Amino acid sequence: MDAKFVEELARKLAANVPGSVRALQADLERNFEAVLGSTFERLNLVSREEFDVQRRVLERTRDKLTRVEAELKALETRLGETSGDLAGGS
Repeated sequence: MDAKFVEELARKLAANVPGSVRALQADLERNFEAVLGSTFERLNLVSREEFDVQRRVLERTRDKLTRVEAELKALETRLGETSGDLAGGS
């Protein structure tokens, strides 16, 4: 998880604490950051960039699979035609 994102979220949470508790703001930010960081770590989240990279890899893999399937079908068709020619020619 992006450390800057966690820090910013912790800062925003601490900023919304009532004024009477503001004296503890720095301590609250550290605590929020620790709790948020460990929670996000347990969720095993990926960044948007990592997600986009994997999406592109998957798209390329799907395209390649489609091409390979078409080639296989063409080969099977040709093999079937050749087998038919051999069986009919005997």
